[in-house]
Amino acid sequence: MSTPVEKIVAEALSLGPEARAFVAERLLESLDAATGAELSPSWREELRKRCKEIDDASVELRDAAEVLARANAAIG
Repeated sequence: MSTPVEKIVAEALSLGPEARAFVAERLLESLDAATGAELSPSWREELRKRCKEIDDASVELRDAAEVLARANAAIG
């Protein structure tokens, strides 16, 4: 690893799905906290629900570039 950040990312990616979801949630919360806004209980619950759906493979994930390209094609 060449930087501490890369080492942290590699270690986080080696975690199980639930632990990665927890880390992701905490990181997202920290971004909102940096702007002075706290996550509402409903948004916090929505994040947990979505992370669980990803962990359970009950939702189909799609590539963002593909989704955006299709959306742009539909409106343009």
